[in-house]
Amino acid sequence: MKKRRFRWELYLIHIIIALIVLLPLAFALISSFRPLDEIFKFMSPVTWKTFIPVELTLEAYMSLFTERGFGRIIFNTFYVAFSNVIFGLLIGSMAAFAFATFRFAGKNILFLLVLVTFMIPPEVVAIPLYSLVDSLGWVDTYYGLIVPSIANGLVIFLYRQFFLDLPNALIESARMDGASWFRIYWSIIMPLSKPVTVSAALLIFIQQWESFMWPLIVTRSKEYRVIQVVLSDFTTEYATYWNEMFAAAIISVIIPVVILLPLQKFFVQGISSTGGKE
Repeated sequence: MKKRRFRWELYLIHIIIALIVLLPLAFALISSFRPLDEIFKFMSPVTWKTFIPVELTLEAYMSLFTERGFGRIIFNTFYVAFSNVIFGLLIGSMAAFAFATFRFAGKNILFLLVLVTFMIPPEVVAIPLYSLVDSLGWVDTYYGLIVPSIANGLVIFLYRQFFLDLPNALIESARMDGASWFRIYWSIIMPLSKPVTVSAALLIFIQQWESFMWPLIVTRSKEYRVIQVVLSDFTTEYATYWNEMFAAAIISVIIPVVILLPLQKFFVQGISSTGGKE
């Protein structure tokens, strides 16, 4: 009896937490289909009209793509995120392979510096990083958005921990057969690293998709704006376009969720394991 009661209490707590998390998202979704002048019209008193639109309209979504160039913004965000995923996985896995396989002077100190890089808040290095990017002429370019974020200390750490659990016999037998280090890395180690690769790719993608401060600093024109920066552009001196802001926010939330859900099994497996193989 006590077990059943505890179970129902636990379910009730989960339902309350889910409502706290989902209600703001539901309100944003509903409001994105309302005309601008009706968004806060039915907030007090709270009735069924608060949660169900009286008049459904796609005006906010149409305005995003016809007037605000949201198609270009989504392209920029995808381009920056996927470029970081591809180059970040390549550089991170190669660096981790070196840390896990080779012995060289200062290896532990260098790895300690790698760990420090993802513990330091990005705000600390924003000004010197901007000075460097500006001196290279990369301000307001894709290079400025992509290159500074390619090397990711957390990705290197995840790959290194995974590689350390792989049996040394694989590498030793491949070396005896005359395989080069790159072939061992590319043809033997990486095919065994699918779970951690998916986890690292999702971490990089979500980090870049949600990035706001650095894109705001390094871009000046609308041509290179990404989605999180644009979300701050719906407030003007005279009005706030709440319906368009909610529509853009819903798009910015749905896309990562759609990508993450089918891969969540690999994501959890790659994060929780320290070297499990399929």
